[in-house]
Amino acid sequence: MNLPLWIWLATIGGFCLVLAFDFWLVARNPHEPSFKECVGWVSFYVGLAVAFGVGLLVLSGPTHGGEFFAGWITEYSLSVDNLFVFLLIMSRFQVPRQYRQKVLLIGIVIALLLRGAFIAAGAEAITRFDWLFYVFGAFLVYTAWKLIGHEEEEAEFSENIALRTARRVLPTTETYHGASLTVRHMGRRMFTPMLIVMVAIGTTDLLFALDSIPAIFGLTQEPYLVFTANAFALMGLRQLFFLIGGLLDRLVYLSKGLSVVLAFIGVKLILEALHHDGVSWAPEVPIMVSLGIIIGTLAITTVLSLMKSSRDAKAEKAEAETQDKEPAEEPSHGR
Repeated sequence: MNLPLWIWLATIGGFCLVLAFDFWLVARNPHEPSFKECVGWVSFYVGLAVAFGVGLLVLSGPTHGGEFFAGWITEYSLSVDNLFVFLLIMSRFQVPRQYRQKVLLIGIVIALLLRGAFIAAGAEAITRFDWLFYVFGAFLVYTAWKLIGHEEEEAEFSENIALRTARRVLPTTETYHGASLTVRHMGRRMFTPMLIVMVAIGTTDLLFALDSIPAIFGLTQEPYLVFTANAFALMGLRQLFFLIGGLLDRLVYLSKGLSVVLAFIGVKLILEALHHDGVSWAPEVPIMVSLGIIIGTLAITTVLSLMKSSRDAKAEKAEAETQDKEPAEEPSHGR
């Protein structure tokens, strides 16, 4: 895709306008959004991404349109998995519930800026070094194996070097002061924990990008599609955090589904690199096949997760009812 500069500028400008409007809404009325509000906003962002993808299908053809949808769905699914850690960060820093929207929104903006730099570096690297496709492919297969091997472990949050540096260098108050990032304390300008938690969200997301960016480069090598897929996946994350916060624990097989997707993309990368290096038996996987496998895997994972959660809930309810009945029967036995 040899796109003129104005298309890049118009796209980035459009994202900035949407984020600015979103930020204005959050700043005007800090609150924890209702279920109805979250559904409306998530639907809006998903609708924007779908409309953008349809536009690509019409204007640029099924290949680029399919690559965008495959990349966006993959990034969006990986972002859902990341919400577990975002929830831990919010709890760790004891962020007041009415200000969590602002924290997420600014953290997402930081993540977009960092990912943009990461994408630019990755795009330049793969044009210069073809062997990186083998590295990316092997890394994704390894990441998939790690997801399966450690799926029973509790999710943890550990401070990264950027966060530790910020906490050490920036003078920070012990308590929050509304939604303010800075406050004058004893005649000295200091930062509040609000800024630190925003840095935590943004930089932690960059660590997650270490597997998600290679994954999308396994689906498309077009920087424009990589950037837009990442942007659309991140933009609706704030509302998604509140919408499915209670659903996260029910997606028990999500890690397994994501591991299958990452392993598939990793193998696809290696096979296509071999194909381009002249290995006759190595096939090129059509993007529509990739899209079908990704959607199918995630759909099956979601359905099986909800079925298992439903069975577990019924079993727990039946066990609780049995335990409630046992004490009531004991007195009548004594007579």
